[in-house]
Amino acid sequence: MAIDLNDPTVLDAFEAAVEAVRAGRMAPEAFVPVRLQQGIYAQRQEGLHMVRVKLPGGAVAPRQLAGLAEGLERFCGHPVVNLTTRQDVQYHGVRLEDLPALLRLLAGHGLTTREAAGNTVRNVTACPLAGVCPGEHVDVQPLIEAVARRFTGDPVASALPRKFKVSFSGCEADCAGARIHDLGIVAVRRDGAPGFALYVGGGLGSRPREADLLDPFVPAARLLAAVEAVIRLHHEHSERRRRARARLKFTVERLGIERFRALYRERLARLEGGAVAAAWREPGPAPALPGGVVRAPVAQRQPGRVALPVAVPRGELDAAQLRGLAALLPEHGVEALRVTQDQNLLLLGVAEERLAALEAALGRLGLGRPRAGDGVVTCPGTTLCPLAVTASPHLADRIDGGAEDLRVRVNGCPNGCAQSRVGDIGLHGQGRRVDGVLVPCYVLEFGGDPAAGGGLAVEGPEVPARRVPQALARVRAAWRERRGEDESFGAWARREGAGFFHALLADLVPVRAEEAAALAVDWSGEGAVAQDEEGLGECAQGGLAGFELPTGT
Repeated sequence: MAIDLNDPTVLDAFEAAVEAVRAGRMAPEAFVPVRLQQGIYAQRQEGLHMVRVKLPGGAVAPRQLAGLAEGLERFCGHPVVNLTTRQDVQYHGVRLEDLPALLRLLAGHGLTTREAAGNTVRNVTACPLAGVCPGEHVDVQPLIEAVARRFTGDPVASALPRKFKVSFSGCEADCAGARIHDLGIVAVRRDGAPGFALYVGGGLGSRPREADLLDPFVPAARLLAAVEAVIRLHHEHSERRRRARARLKFTVERLGIERFRALYRERLARLEGGAVAAAWREPGPAPALPGGVVRAPVAQRQPGRVALPVAVPRGELDAAQLRGLAALLPEHGVEALRVTQDQNLLLLGVAEERLAALEAALGRLGLGRPRAGDGVVTCPGTTLCPLAVTASPHLADRIDGGAEDLRVRVNGCPNGCAQSRVGDIGLHGQGRRVDGVLVPCYVLEFGGDPAAGGGLAVEGPEVPARRVPQALARVRAAWRERRGEDESFGAWARREGAGFFHALLADLVPVRAEEAAALAVDWSGEGAVAQDEEGLGECAQGGLAGFELPTGT
């Protein structure tokens, strides 16, 4: 049953919970799962919060950008919003007392934060070219929105053992990266009939796993039932006591894919229906999108129209840029845009004859199309995140993808928000103690690719943060010298293997006692931050406790 994502009774209940905390009638720890259910996390800074806005498929209308700008101006102590690899938008620096008003403002603009955190079905992601790609079988955006509405507020899907991430791709190129999701859905055809291939049990983080093929063909009319079957198996069979082992990937690994598939087929047979209206078409040639990201204008399947990528450094937009985009995009005939997995924007439906004028207007906002080397994705790191170990944005400012435009992904901890395991070059932060001094370091990863034909990166050595630029320069030089003709970086890295990278960078790994103090200073000018062994965040909390939300949540 679909619900109102901005049900006013839910917002009323949340506001009552905030007032209860402020009045001392609810303990702060009891409030944690309540706010998580509304997409709200604690920040590193005491008393401030991060608020995550869900954008199914990354879709946002130009007029909604003005609403995002208003929220930033009125309620945030941080000057920018952050675009995320899961196609969300995040606010930082929001005080407890301002949370209800911010959520109501967003609701007034048709935006929601509901179940963007916690043990729920998270924002559903997709290829950013959904609906305009010449190679797609079907526009998956209506399917994404149907899944979001069906499973938000569902009594089972909103009380899972751990979070559940879903992706949709409109063709076999799989630009959305099915194999790194709890459930990856890829449009296919069998003997001309429309349907979907389902992949299950993928995930990143400290224990990455590539998904298994669960069902090679689900008829289009059974899609929602198939999604529900997998969600219910997660609810019934995944671990609830050991939070670090509660993701679906561990359940698939424990049961084995054959046993899990049998349970899925049994469950699916007991569910009815599942059709979602969608327009299927005969695909043409798909554009080449390494890593599933759009780095240059793409001719849409709609004649005379172009999809224009806009680079957003660090994934950060200020209020002036948001308002500027909200004003200029309609003036240039742009009615739709997407947040992309590489923390950029993609403008859809740009008329070819208006492209130059639009780019000139974007330039006046400090924005423009991507340039070779600037495809660097980063999480907020120790600047804002309580789980981070390293200052990832500060390192990201000092490295790039070079003239070959390699995809670089920088995580401030092993948890995978920047998806380092599927970058051409990935880095995830961790600390190393040398004579009692905590040295910020990065584990280097090479050759990852989330799209079809790719896979998880080859893991290299752990290198002190201060030596990372030197290490990456050496790796790129080795690639240029040793690669085969037309061999991509990813293919080369997988061919060379982990041992090659450990040997190549061996002299950069050790830290002598006399070097520790200097290497303990991260690129932010501060040191690394110690974390517990598991690095579990608030989203590993259990279900709602200590407060009653309206029935159906």
